Amino acid sequence: MSILRDDLKAKVSRIFAQNLENEVKIRYFTQDFECEFCKETRMLLEELAALSQKIRLEVYDFVADAKKAKEFGVDKIPATILSGKVECKVRFFGIPSGYEFTSLVEDIVDVSKGQSRLPPQLVSKVRSITKPTHIQVFVTPTCPYCPKAVRTAHQLAIENPNITADMVESIEFPHLANRYSVMAVPKTVINDKIEFVGALPEEQFIDYVLKA
Repeated sequence: MSILRDDLKAKVSRIFAQNLENEVKIRYFTQDFECEFCKETRMLLEELAALSQKIRLEVYDFVADAKKAKEFGVDKIPATILSGKVECKVRFFGIPSGYEFTSLVEDIVDVSKGQSRLPPQLVSKVRSITKPTHIQVFVTPTCPYCPKAVRTAHQLAIENPNITADMVESIEFPHLANRYSVMAVPKTVINDKIEFVGALPEEQFIDYVLKA
């Protein structure tokens, strides 16, 4: 059974053919039990990787490859991490389905180019961040506003290695949704200090990160 429709595969294949520059590595952490969407996420990533020779998928078992999971800071699954010519911390926790599939495709394109789509004046602000910064964006697959917040966070991580940016699927990780009182999405939490709800303009989003 295929996860992606044939017409969607054709569309994404064209996007990759026209836009991918360097190889993109997808590291996927999974396990065969006690993980509701691990199988579906792996199928999705396998179908996506098959659409371009510039995408390389590496699959790790969360338990058997515990050292690798620790190396990349993976503490929950399913976990998907993108990296290109330069390592960055663009991460998805939970299946990137629904509206978040677009985030995944656009992230792959940006990671392959090694740069975000942020305007130059915002890139300078992002690169001025010198301390480790962790951004978590809580989403649901049916939220049309969530990809904007996820994409902004991930673009920050592409531009600055000090930034780790996570998409966290709220339904799959209810304990985290409860911990951070996620009542509406997208909800962004930065360094467990600063939080806000909604898909803010990029500059305003970055200002919150600088505050944190």
